[in-house]
Amino acid sequence: MAHTIGSYEAKTHLARLLDDVEAGEAYVITKHGRPVARLTPIRGSQRPAVVSELLAFRRGKRLGLPIREAIDAGRRH
Repeated sequence: MAHTIGSYEAKTHLARLLDDVEAGEAYVITKHGRPVARLTPIRGSQRPAVVSELLAFRRGKRLGLPIREAIDAGRRH
């Protein structure tokens, strides 16, 4: 049975939802109380190769400056 979650909450907690989905959970995402999307695990297939390549590419990469500095720099521009 799928859990129901509002679009704002889904956006706010997407990383956690994806972890849950990867573990087998399913979610119905609503907008103003109406179901608009279903977030479910992919069954019977491996992750597409491009996803694995992207994850490998970003592993160990850093922004280069603390997040607070990046936020403040963005506000100045």
